[in-house]
Amino acid sequence: MAQIELSAGTIDYRDTGGDGPVLVLVHGLLMDASLWDDVVGELADGHRCVVPTLPLGAHARAVRPEADLSLPGVARLVTELVDRLDLRNVTLVGNDTGGALVQLLMCGDTSRVGRVVLVSCDAFDNFPPGLTGRTLLLSGKLPPVLFGLFMQQMRLRAARRLPLAFGWLTRRGDAATARWVRPAMRLPGVRRDAVRMLRAAATNTRFLLDVAADLPGFEQPALVVWAREDRVMPPAHGRRLADLLPGGRLVEVEDSYTLIPLDQPRTLAALIREFVTASART
Repeated sequence: MAQIELSAGTIDYRDTGGDGPVLVLVHGLLMDASLWDDVVGELADGHRCVVPTLPLGAHARAVRPEADLSLPGVARLVTELVDRLDLRNVTLVGNDTGGALVQLLMCGDTSRVGRVVLVSCDAFDNFPPGLTGRTLLLSGKLPPVLFGLFMQQMRLRAARRLPLAFGWLTRRGDAATARWVRPAMRLPGVRRDAVRMLRAAATNTRFLLDVAADLPGFEQPALVVWAREDRVMPPAHGRRLADLLPGGRLVEVEDSYTLIPLDQPRTLAALIREFVTASART
């Protein structure tokens, strides 16, 4: 992992380098860059994959106490990263709440954005998403010390597999979820960041409805990839997003829950590769 100093503090990120098309892949709440490991493994030969670990509760390095940890503030960190690395014609890829961050970016300055991929993500009125998201936002009301105690139960696989945890987010990714919960259990600064982020998110749970009103203004190519069996992100939202975007196209994926990068990484990588190649020709 490399590090870069942004306005919020030091951010870890993975950069595969190379001269191929640039992909910036964005994870969701209580996740880190490893969400994308298997997808990057499929795409790194021929693409430059840049994957930040954002301060969303599973980061290993606390940010500055004054950092803006609202979701718009975290989205701006992605913009900062793209600017600092001077990335151009970027394909933004977002899954889970990472897709909400990408939607925020689609409504801002898109001069460095060539196309987007939205992968089973928060949209419209689905924030916080499902039982998992509601439980997580409620946990943010706890003081950081108690939040850490709350997270201790996630040491147990049985707890992680509950619907209010990661059970309805991934079929096959328990090893990844076990990694993601460790920083908040062990690091006081990360617990502080997680609580601040969750409290900021709870102040406006309707923001994606405002974002949706602006999405038709995004005219670059957009691929919407949705898990057909998703129990947290309604499949109807995938169809609505694809219809809303002038350059939108929907593909549904079988045998997966929300975290398609964990459950069906090869399928997702193939879809991204095909999309980037085809849209670059037009």
